[in-house]
Amino acid sequence: MKKLLIAAIAMSIALISPAAFSAWDADDEAEYDKDAQTAIAEFKKNAPDAQKFFDKAVGYVVIPTVGKAALGIGGARGKGLLYEGGAVTAMVTLTQVSFGFQGGGQAYSEFIFFEDAVTLANFKKGNFELNAQASAVAITAGASADAAFNDGMAIFTQEKGGLMYEAAVGGQKFKVELK
Repeated sequence: MKKLLIAAIAMSIALISPAAFSAWDADDEAEYDKDAQTAIAEFKKNAPDAQKFFDKAVGYVVIPTVGKAALGIGGARGKGLLYEGGAVTAMVTLTQVSFGFQGGGQAYSEFIFFEDAVTLANFKKGNFELNAQASAVAITAGASADAAFNDGMAIFTQEKGGLMYEAAVGGQKFKVELK
């Protein structure tokens, strides 16, 4: 039990990097924007009908790379950008800690689309959490054809590699740093 507690504390510390507490950096924004544009191009290539979400959304988050690892205790972390009207308005940090029967590691991109201004405003308040009922559509050939907004959001994940196929989003927390 003591080893499990030590492992949980170590995982939590690893997920809370000093970069999460740094001020807004234009160089970071440029790098994340470049990576986000690459992830968007890949998303649109793999799900051609995804453009409708970019067109309908009042804003969207692109986290180009989320790293996820687990061995009983799991964690995920990624940084990306919030876009409104095509412009970057915030830097977003995703953090997730999970417990249970799990193992392996993976990397994936995550896209969150906001259907209305109220949902987006709630997200932008600074600390937002997806509950256990939140679900994401995993992008595979044609997977987004039946996707729709649910509770004002549409969430997609796109696998980049690793040994875990599924990317659960329930329990994710987001820190939003407005520009």
